Amino acid sequence: MIKFWGYIKKKAQLSSSPFDPSERSNSIKGTGSSSNVLTTQNAPGYCIRYKDLGKLHKAAFLGDLAKVQHHLLFKKQDLNKRDKEHRTPLHLACANGYPDVVSLLVEKKCKLNICDSENRSPLIKAVQCQQIECATILLENKAEPNLGDIHKNTALHYAACGHNISLVNKLIEHKANIEAQNKDGHTPLLLAITENNPEMVAILLKRGADVNASDKLQRTALMLAVGGEPIGIVNLLLQYDVDLSCQDIYGLTAEEYATCSGYSIHHELISQYKIQKNLKKSIFPGMSHSERISAIKFS
Repeated sequence: MIKFWGYIKKKAQLSSSPFDPSERSNSIKGTGSSSNVLTTQNAPGYCIRYKDLGKLHKAAFLGDLAKVQHHLLFKKQDLNKRDKEHRTPLHLACANGYPDVVSLLVEKKCKLNICDSENRSPLIKAVQCQQIECATILLENKAEPNLGDIHKNTALHYAACGHNISLVNKLIEHKANIEAQNKDGHTPLLLAITENNPEMVAILLKRGADVNASDKLQRTALMLAVGGEPIGIVNLLLQYDVDLSCQDIYGLTAEEYATCSGYSIHHELISQYKIQKNLKKSIFPGMSHSERISAIKFS
């Protein structure tokens, strides 16, 4: 059983996350001589070389508002033109965090939902790079929040892996799908759990995320949470109507995950939750979990 649990944990670690290691460290890897590579410290994920960019793209990448205005006004350049990686000037301005350039491009009616070679829209790129002002401008101008990249990660998936609660709220307020699943079946809530981010888990649950959502291996939020040492996320999940009867594709429940994980505290918490849930059902038969909680609070 211990060997099997190790396999389960390995599968969890291999499941896709919106960020790869190079993007987590905000590094840009280029090829060729350094003089041929345009880099900025706040542009994770984009490798840019001079020969790949036209003048408008370069100006947008560097945040040179005057040059962007000049090229649009006098050179009549196509503001939706793509480079070799299908990036538009809007992608580059969003990735590097130039809200003034983003505002200008939007004002000039650029297309908001063009995707780059990794199928990332400017909004996804802004969120991935934690460029909050740029993301806000796009959302307020009705950029589509539910587009998925090549891994089917939406902007909300990227936001759930970060620490900006206001950005998550803003995306949800603009109709981002809180139950969107990436290629591994992970919802934003499941990703927040794999990232060990209790604050993000709390806000997603508060905004209505399904606590019993499961990934492609049918692992629920609680199954993923009990594999880690901190008890904060497990405690958060057990404040909601967790279905302890759910099984993964191997027939294991969250309680069995807790037993196999080696963290006895998690098994104790689940056992206590089960007792309390059964007790509430006997006291308030026919009521939903939220109705039983309300009844207890006001009794």
